[in-house]
Amino acid sequence: MPMMENSSSFKKIMLIGIVVGIISGVGALLFFWGLKVGTYFVMENLIGYHMPIEGQSAESISGWAPPPFIWLILPVICSGAFLSGLIVYKFAPEAEGHGTDAAIKAFHGDGKIRWRVPIVKAVASILTISTGGSAGREGPTAQISAGFGSIAADALHLSTRERRIALATGIGAGIGTIFKAPLGGAILAAEILYTRDFESEVIMPSFLASIIGYSIFGFFEGYDPVFGTAGIHWEISQIPLFLILGVISALVGLLYIKAFYGTKTTFNNFFEKHNLPKYLKPVTGAFFIGIFVIILAHISPETMITALASLGTGYGFMQFAIYNMLPLSVLILLPFAKIFTTSFTIGSGGSGGVFAPGLAIGGAAGGAFGMILHILIPAVVPLNSIPAFVIVGMIALFGGIANAPIAVMIMVVEMTSDFSLLVPAMGAVAVSNVLTGEKTIFREQVKTKAQSPAHRGEYQIEILEDITAGNAMKKLDDLICLSPDDPWAKMINIVEKTQHTGFPVIENGKLKGIVTHRDVKPEFHGMSTIRDVMKTPVYTIFIDSSLENALTVMMEKNIHHLPVVDRSNPDILLGFVTSTDIMRSYARKMNEMSKQE
Repeated sequence: MPMMENSSSFKKIMLIGIVVGIISGVGALLFFWGLKVGTYFVMENLIGYHMPIEGQSAESISGWAPPPFIWLILPVICSGAFLSGLIVYKFAPEAEGHGTDAAIKAFHGDGKIRWRVPIVKAVASILTISTGGSAGREGPTAQISAGFGSIAADALHLSTRERRIALATGIGAGIGTIFKAPLGGAILAAEILYTRDFESEVIMPSFLASIIGYSIFGFFEGYDPVFGTAGIHWEISQIPLFLILGVISALVGLLYIKAFYGTKTTFNNFFEKHNLPKYLKPVTGAFFIGIFVIILAHISPETMITALASLGTGYGFMQFAIYNMLPLSVLILLPFAKIFTTSFTIGSGGSGGVFAPGLAIGGAAGGAFGMILHILIPAVVPLNSIPAFVIVGMIALFGGIANAPIAVMIMVVEMTSDFSLLVPAMGAVAVSNVLTGEKTIFREQVKTKAQSPAHRGEYQIEILEDITAGNAMKKLDDLICLSPDDPWAKMINIVEKTQHTGFPVIENGKLKGIVTHRDVKPEFHGMSTIRDVMKTPVYTIFIDSSLENALTVMMEKNIHHLPVVDRSNPDILLGFVTSTDIMRSYARKMNEMSKQE
C-alpha cells in the first residue's frame, strides 16, 4: 500500500510539473509579446524614442536615439500609471506592487490565487512598464504563472499541499522561462520562499516545468541568452576586489530596500490619512518620476542617459554597460536614480517586478566600481574586466536582498551565458548575503519552514519531540491521588472543587489504576469504591519519553491523562501528564523560539 501511495504522489507531482510548465511557457510568451507590442507602440510611435534593447550586438545597440521631446515622458507615464491603477484596484487589489511577493504570500497562506489575478496583473504590468514605469517583467510573470498554477490545482482537484507545490512551481517556471534561465528559475522556486530555508519538495516539478516553459518560449523567441557578451575577462588576482564588490552591493541593496518600503509606507499613509482613492497612488508616483526624468535630462548629456536608463526594466542600458559603453558618471548616478524611479513606480502601487530594477542597480554599481578600479589600478583591472564587475554586481546585489543567492547567481550566469563568472560571483554574493542578513526585498518571505503556515502541522510535532514528559508533568507532590478503597463519591467532590478530571490510583505506594470523570456514570451509584470504576491496566509514559510519544498514545487510546513512570520500575508513579500540560509546554516553547528570533 505505501508503495502504491508513493507512486500516485509521484505521478501527481510530475503531472503538476508538466501542466504548470505548459501554462508558464504560454503565459510568459503572451505576456512578453504584450510587453513588446506595448513598448514599441508607446516608445517608438508615440514618443519617438528608439530604445536600446538587451541582446543586441554592440553595432546595433549603438543606433539607439533619445526621444526628441523628453517632456512627452510625463503625460505618457502618468497615463499608463492611471490606467494600471484603475484596473488593479477595481478588479484585483492584490495585483498591485511586485507580484513575486504576492505569490509568496499565497504559498504561505491557503495556496489560492483568484482566477482574475493573472489577467489583471498582465494587463496592468504591460501598461506600467511599456509607458516607462521602472519595473521588471519577472514579478508579474511569477504571479501570472503562480495564478495559473492555482487555477490548474482547482481543475485537477489537488490537495492543499499539492496546490502549494503547483503555485511555487509556477513562480520558478515563470521567471525561469521569461529570462531564459530554466535552471536558475527552478532553484528560485525553492529558495525564494524563505530567508534561511529551502522548499525541497518543489525542486523536481520545477525542473520539469522550467524546461517545458523554456522550450515553448524559446521555440518562438529563440534560445539566445538575454544579454549579449563580448569576451568578458577576469583573473584570480581580482577575487579580493570581487569580495569588496559584495560589500558595496550589500550596502546599495539595503538602501534599495529602505527607499522602496519607505516610499510604499509614505504613499499608503498619505492616501489613507486624506481618504484619497487608491487608484490615484500609481499616477501620483508616476508624476514625480516624470518630473525627475525631465529635470535630469536637461542638466547634461550624461544625466539624460541616466534619466532614460532609470525608466523601464533598464536592461538595454545594462547591455551598454556589459559592452563597456557607459561613462563613469552614468554608472555612478544610475543606482540612485533607478532606486528612486523604482520606489515611486512600484512603491506607489504600480504593477511590476523588483528583480529587473535590482539587477540594473547592482550592475551599474558593479560597473562603477570596476571602472574606478581600472582608472586607479589599470594593470590589475584592465578595461575588458569591467563587464565582469557589471555582471557580478547584478548577482551580488539582488542575490543578497532576495535571500536567493544560489538561484540568482545561476540565473544571471544563464542570462549572460558565461559560466566562468560563477567563481567571482560565489564570493561576492556570499559576502552580500551575509551582510544583508534577514533584510529582504520580499517581505512575505518567512525565516524557515517552522514559521510557515504551510508546514505548521509538521513542526508542531517536531517541537514536542524536544520536550520530555519529565519536563512537562505535574510532580507527585502536586498530585491528588486516590486509593482503590476510597468511595467513588470522594472523587466527585474533588472534581467539583478542583475542576481536575483525572486521578491516579495508588495502593501501597504502587500505581494500580487511573480514574477520570468519564469513568463514573449514573448507573454506578450503587458501587461504593474507586476500585469498582478505575481503569486497569494503565497506559503510562516513561519520564524520559518525548511529549510527541505522549500525544501519540493519547490519540491512539482516546485518553487525556497519562501517569509518568520510571523505566526501571514502572509500578512507581513519578508524575502525571495531561493534554493540557502538552499544550502549555508547546505554547511555552513557541514563545521562547519567537523571543530568540
